[in-house]
Amino acid sequence: MGINRRSIVKVLSLGGAMIGAGVLMPRVALATWKAAAFEALDQDTAIQELLGDVPKESADVILKTPDTAENGAIVPVTVRSSIANVESISIYVKDNPSPLAVEFKIPEGTDADVSTRVRMAQSSRITAVVKAEGKLYSAAKDVTVTVGGCG
Repeated sequence: MGINRRSIVKVLSLGGAMIGAGVLMPRVALATWKAAAFEALDQDTAIQELLGDVPKESADVILKTPDTAENGAIVPVTVRSSIANVESISIYVKDNPSPLAVEFKIPEGTDADVSTRVRMAQSSRITAVVKAEGKLYSAAKDVTVTVGGCG
């Protein structure tokens, strides 16, 4: 039994379908992406668009950043929380052209502990917002930038 035209067409069709599914998957993932939050020009609007409410300051949200960042293109940020049932952690840079830097979805049963690097156009306040059981908690810190990183 050799290779015939029908088996070649079947393999090519299957391969094309798999490639097509791979191309469409990012669009499905982005369907729940809240573009208005990332396009907001001020931090309060970004928080409202993404989370729908105003957070309250909490000592249970630990925000770790350097006091001074020599390079605004790579500012390390770590956020931890001991609050139960954390759903998401979002990080904002108040004076950036787009204040919402990132949102992390935290799977159930996972420690609320994230680290990333953000870009800062200039010295600004970084705010971390933790969403847990529908409530919002935050911590903020001012960071001085010697060389801006959003240009």
